[in-house]
Amino acid sequence: MKFEHVHIRNFKSHADTDLSLGPGVTVIHGVNGSGKSSLLEACFFALYGASAIDGTLDDAIANGEEEMSIVLSFTHGGADYRVEREVKVRGETAQTTTCVLETPNGPIEQVTEVEAHIEELLRMDAEAFVNCAYVRQGEVNKLINASPSERQDMIDELLQLGRLETYRERASDARIGVKRVRDRKRELLADREETIEAKEAKELHETLNTLESELSSVTDEIETKERGCLAAEKTLETAEGTLTEYEARREEIDDLQMDIEELTATIAEAERERETIDDRVRSRRETVESLESDLDDQIAETDLDAPDRNAVAERIEAIDDEIDSVRERIEERRLEAKDHANDAENARERAEELREQSGDKRETVDRLEAEVESERQTLDERGERIGELDERIETLRAAIEDAPVERDELDAHHESVREERSERRERVAELRTELKNARESVREAERLLDEGRCPECGQPTDGSPHVDGIESDRERVAELESELEAVESEVETLDVRVERADELRETAAELDRLIENRDNVRTLIEQRRETVRDTVERIESLRSEAEEAETRASEFDDRAAECEDEATASREAIGELNREKARLDDRRDRLERIDEHLDEIAETERDIETLRERRANKAELNEQRRERLADKRDRREKLEEEFDESAVEAARENKRKAEAYLSEFEPYLEKKRVERDELQNRIGGVENELDELSSLKTQREELAATVDRLESLYDEAMQLQETYGTLRRELRQRNVDRLETMLNETFDLVYQNDSYARIELDGEYELTVYQKDGTPLDPEQLSGGERALFNLSLRCAIYRLLSEGIEGSAPTPPLILDEPTVFLDSGHVSKLVELIESMTEHGVEQIVVVSHDEELVGAADDLVAVQKDPTTNRSSVERSATAETLP
Repeated sequence: MKFEHVHIRNFKSHADTDLSLGPGVTVIHGVNGSGKSSLLEACFFALYGASAIDGTLDDAIANGEEEMSIVLSFTHGGADYRVEREVKVRGETAQTTTCVLETPNGPIEQVTEVEAHIEELLRMDAEAFVNCAYVRQGEVNKLINASPSERQDMIDELLQLGRLETYRERASDARIGVKRVRDRKRELLADREETIEAKEAKELHETLNTLESELSSVTDEIETKERGCLAAEKTLETAEGTLTEYEARREEIDDLQMDIEELTATIAEAERERETIDDRVRSRRETVESLESDLDDQIAETDLDAPDRNAVAERIEAIDDEIDSVRERIEERRLEAKDHANDAENARERAEELREQSGDKRETVDRLEAEVESERQTLDERGERIGELDERIETLRAAIEDAPVERDELDAHHESVREERSERRERVAELRTELKNARESVREAERLLDEGRCPECGQPTDGSPHVDGIESDRERVAELESELEAVESEVETLDVRVERADELRETAAELDRLIENRDNVRTLIEQRRETVRDTVERIESLRSEAEEAETRASEFDDRAAECEDEATASREAIGELNREKARLDDRRDRLERIDEHLDEIAETERDIETLRERRANKAELNEQRRERLADKRDRREKLEEEFDESAVEAARENKRKAEAYLSEFEPYLEKKRVERDELQNRIGGVENELDELSSLKTQREELAATVDRLESLYDEAMQLQETYGTLRRELRQRNVDRLETMLNETFDLVYQNDSYARIELDGEYELTVYQKDGTPLDPEQLSGGERALFNLSLRCAIYRLLSEGIEGSAPTPPLILDEPTVFLDSGHVSKLVELIESMTEHGVEQIVVVSHDEELVGAADDLVAVQKDPTTNRSSVERSATAETLP
């Protein structure tokens, strides 16, 4: 896998950054805090999302921005991929709004789907990525500080050995599940065999034959006795029929006697009620006479000539009209009084509001006058500030006038000096390499001369024509040393010039900023002066408005008093109208009492007529009852004549004999029937047990076969579990051996001295360093620089093992080292350069290093410089002009 291009927008300190990455070693350099590490974090975030950053999504968005996006293009397995993530602030939190992975087979959307596909491509999640390929800043010692079990989990997960443990656990779970089922089936099989043995011991077939013979004998005896009982039951039925008929006639005679007695009593009661009705009619007539006398007295109190209902109704209607008219007038006056009262209240409220407005305006005038005074003082202070800015601007202009170039050429001059210094630094690196090689050649030649052999052909030095060639090598070393010293002196001079160019650029930027600030202050002063003038005008306007509000408040007070007087007059008119209405109500009440007496007289006359009708109806009903009474007496006499006492006696005798016969044999039959039912139940039980025995034998055969299959399945699961465990141990030991070899090769490469002999890595990933004398050391006992190199060696060895183990089927990601020199001195940095070169020799196609170390910069195939604008606090990237020309 190789990163091709990344576009970053509003991620941390990067506002809008484009960066292309090629094969080989790319070094990203710049001062601390310039945004170097953020470039790598952006690539990591594009792959793994929120799990790849510290903190929340809100922390990843640049300050003051509402959205952020990253687009990463990379190749993997010969195919092109492009992943895009966009984050926006929604409400109070940031959320991922776009997450798309473009693949050769089409796009994949949604966060979970994209991250799952990335993990499938790389065969590692975010944690595995940082454990294998991404050495983040400050985490160089992560593996050495981890416990052996943590280190084992990290490396096993990277090498896919964790899956074998997962498979082993699944096989174990399956084995336990099969055992649980097998044990239950064994218990069921033992239970079935025990039950079958118990049932076979009962000799069920012989028992069934005996019970069936006993049932046949009991059934014959029951049938014989039941035929005799049928004849007795028939006789009993005939006798009971005769007696039932006798009882029915006897009951009818009794009913007729009761009806005769009830009708006689009802006729007598009706006659008594007729007499009561006569009394009530006489009482109602007396009531009518009394009401008519009262009515005459009431009519005398009115202007009516006679008790005429129509005349009374007409007079009541006329009075109602007068009352309604008075009520309307009362309501009109009440509304007038209410309106006048409301107007008075509104006038008082409006007067109060105007006084409050006047007070508020006067308070505002006082506040604005204080503000005007404060603003005038501020304007005086700002005038002094402009004078200070003018002095500072003139000072900076004088400093720029001393520059070696014109002001508009400062940026070009700065870039030219930096490029020249970069070229000289690269020349220093080349000279150092040439000098190192030349010195090694001289040392090797001198060693061969000491041994008496020619430095070029290896033959004895006597008569060799190449012996004098070593002098030219020594001269070349001297020339290189001289040139290196001169070029290093040039670099020091260029450092001073670059520093001076930086200062001039910063001075020019500060001058522009101060001029802009001075113009802004002047504009602000003019705006403040205009604001003061507007405020003074507003103060005068508010004073005038306050006086006008007080005048209007006095006018509304006068209006409130007028309205109160009008409301009082309306209330006095309402009192006179209420007295007039009371007189009309009294006249209406007298007419209503006359009308009520007329209604009561008419109602009493109707009651008298109703009572007379009821008396006539009761007389008619009594005549009908007397006719029914005669009919019932005739029917009773007829039934008594038809009754035969001798037939009833004979029926009673036959019933007695039949009941005696049945009572003698019924218990016997009941006993035999119970015995028959018991035999049938026992036979059914035996037959059920025979069926159950047959079913149990079938179940026993099926359970036995199931137990055999489960035994075989349990053995297979046990074998599979052991196989996965053995395979994981063998693969881990094989990887441990290979990793130990690679780790020693790498550590020997970067740490060649006489202190340490070898590194040992046991099967549980416990690390031990052995000194030359065989003394074991814990890696924690190494110095800071040695420990850092040790960890980098371990990381690179793991990366090599992972790459070689996959064998190209899933290319590994780029090797990323973020500030790996933090704990290294200058000597250890050289070893780190050799380690990086060895990784490229082992086939690592892309290595990205973040560092400000000059020696790493000199070893790069590609250089990316990161700078941060001090005014905007935003980072930008640029490639070294020399780096772009490298092959």
